[in-house]
Amino acid sequence: MKYTALQIAEILGGQVEGNPDETVNNITRIEEGKPGTLTFLANPKYTTFLYSTTASVAIVSKDLVLDNPIKLTLIRVKDPYRSLAKLLSLLEQLPDRDRLEEPCWISPSATVSKDACIGAFSYISKGAKIGNNVRIFPHVYISENVTVGDNTVIFAGARIHHNTQIGKNCIIHSGVVIGGDGFGFAPQTGSDFTKVPQIGNVIIEDNVEIGSNTCIDRATIGSTIIRKGVKLDNLIQVAHNVDIGRNTIVAAQTGISGSTKIGENCLIGGQVGIVGHLTIADGSKIAAQSGVGQSIKKGATAQQGSPSFDVIPYQRSYVLYKKLPELQDRINKLEAALDRLNAD
Repeated sequence: MKYTALQIAEILGGQVEGNPDETVNNITRIEEGKPGTLTFLANPKYTTFLYSTTASVAIVSKDLVLDNPIKLTLIRVKDPYRSLAKLLSLLEQLPDRDRLEEPCWISPSATVSKDACIGAFSYISKGAKIGNNVRIFPHVYISENVTVGDNTVIFAGARIHHNTQIGKNCIIHSGVVIGGDGFGFAPQTGSDFTKVPQIGNVIIEDNVEIGSNTCIDRATIGSTIIRKGVKLDNLIQVAHNVDIGRNTIVAAQTGISGSTKIGENCLIGGQVGIVGHLTIADGSKIAAQSGVGQSIKKGATAQQGSPSFDVIPYQRSYVLYKKLPELQDRINKLEAALDRLNAD
């Protein structure tokens, strides 16, 4: 489907600079722009591509100052990245599905809304409750007494274990496991371990998105809780009794150990490891590949390193670390000069 620059600007509340009748039928990255496509500029480091791209229309900031003439039409908006997200949301359409695809199995004691869609080879166990407009794709397993809130989408191959509660407007991507056994073992004499039963559950609140192959373990006792608005990337491990606060974002391959409490509005980079039983204050930022071994008590601070500490001292220390071989050579030369002086 084709859209004019003016139509897109009206959707986004932006202003056209150039030809309002310029048409586009696809979206491309600015460095790969082609005639007839729409692109966007959100990161200043890509500004140079604005002058060379062959895309027809670009979404840019209303405050952007042009250094050179351009050939394409601009749509100026307050926030290009948010505007792109809005546009992509309008363009994204999940394929229409039959309400019940065969074969699938739904327990007679399960409650499934009349407008929910259940994909082929899915299994809905006893006592499960599936809300309005829920979309469950093929090969999804819903165990006993699971609750899935309205408008939630569960993609193919997800596994939702017993007593899990999932809120409204959530997105659960393929391969996610929610409510699997927590990793609990009590050491005994010698090298033996006794398995500690994990009898709790997982609570996923509203507007949460969970990336592919992420695992969220059920609690030993009580609940593992993912609160409203949390966004989890792919391949994340959330251990038993973890509590992740509202609107926190966690990037891929992060591991969060048991009973850690993470505050609201935190940003956690990829491959971060967090020790168990810690508290992470609201607004904390943790750089990628950091190892967090102590609680972060002061909110709205940034940490980096393993073990992690405040980002500014870390970066200063790293500058010295990179120079260690050079510093060692200088020390060796100074020691040799002192030895010669002492010998004289």
